[in-house]
Amino acid sequence: MENHLKRLLEAESRAQAIIDAASAERQRVVDETLALVRDNELRFDAGRAELRAPFLEDAHARAQHAIAELAHKYEERQRNLREMAARHEQEAVDATLNLLLDPTR
Repeated sequence: MENHLKRLLEAESRAQAIIDAASAERQRVVDETLALVRDNELRFDAGRAELRAPFLEDAHARAQHAIAELAHKYEERQRNLREMAARHEQEAVDATLNLLLDPTR
């Protein structure tokens, strides 16, 4: 009986050693996987900026083009308004002179 107990204790000891080794291996695999995931996330974040760069450049170029078009339209509108103002100013001066020279009109 003592021999059976001794063998059971040895078997239990070996089983515990196997369990401990498996737990250590599991923890090592989990740690390696987490490290790999962190590295991949960092690479993904760095790559995302590189992927976005051409789109941002394109958007910036389109915005610059739109600004240039608006500035051109604004300048053209300003020129038209100045011409209209000058024309109306001359018409007002002519009307005032006509009124002063011939009040019966």
